[in-house]
Amino acid sequence: MRCLERRMLGLVGFIGGDLHATSGRLLRCTLRSSAVQQSSGSTHYPQRVWLSSQAPICGPHTPKHFTHPQQTLGSSRGPFSLPLFTQRVALSQGPNTSTAKIRLRTRLVVTLLFGGGLLGTWWYVRNEKQQNHRMQRIEQLKKVALGQGDFSLLDHRGHRRTKRDFLGSWVLLYFGFTHCPDICPDELDKISAVVSTLDKDPSLPAVQPLFVTVDPERDDVAALERYVKDFHPRLIGLTGTPEEVKVAGKDYRVYASPGPKDEDGDYIVDHTILIYLVNPDGLFLDYYNRMKDDVQIAESIRNHMKSYVKLPE
Repeated sequence: MRCLERRMLGLVGFIGGDLHATSGRLLRCTLRSSAVQQSSGSTHYPQRVWLSSQAPICGPHTPKHFTHPQQTLGSSRGPFSLPLFTQRVALSQGPNTSTAKIRLRTRLVVTLLFGGGLLGTWWYVRNEKQQNHRMQRIEQLKKVALGQGDFSLLDHRGHRRTKRDFLGSWVLLYFGFTHCPDICPDELDKISAVVSTLDKDPSLPAVQPLFVTVDPERDDVAALERYVKDFHPRLIGLTGTPEEVKVAGKDYRVYASPGPKDEDGDYIVDHTILIYLVNPDGLFLDYYNRMKDDVQIAESIRNHMKSYVKLPE
């Protein structure tokens, strides 16, 4: 009889242990499912999972550390519901994310507007300063007693030309003579290279090269026509009477003095070696000596063209 009782108690213990193990597995599966749904950002409430028996497992074989599932999850909705903290986090993720995006967009818009305002103000002030500087430069050029007068000379085709004929054009002006052995040809070659370089940029206006003789006794129209053919095709040679040539040179402070004649009647003319830049308003703007090469001169003229401001009429 005692043996039978022991067997019955063993069977009951075995069944109780099996129920305890089964409930533990169900509890772990429920907790894993809750963790997966929470990590995926789902805001739906998981369905409640009920054990086959809602009553707590009791008996002599129930472990003392076993806790009821309802106490573990702490929910008033029933056993195995999500914790209240988890539910609140799931509910609060959507609205908070939208609010954060709106705040970020608002800050970006405000930053762009503020930065654009600063950039616009800086650009306006910079342009105003440049404009004032250009106008001051023009006023200074007007006061310079250089190239202020007019001239009236004959070109290499025999046509009368004055300074007014070249208003509206950029002019490179050089004074020399056709019998010059080396310096004058070198400077005219330099002018031709500068004009050709600037012609390659379609955004820039054309430059008109002029050659004014300081030796009118030998450099007549026919001599100039033969001479200018060796340089840029737009080069215009200008000559006139000694008095007309003297007036044109004096206007640009050009020094010219014929040297003594040799046995053949040949002579050298000592003169100023400068290339003058005249803007479309007929104002002297800059000059270049022999130390400046064609690249430097072309770059200087390009900068003058970009900063040019036409005089008000």
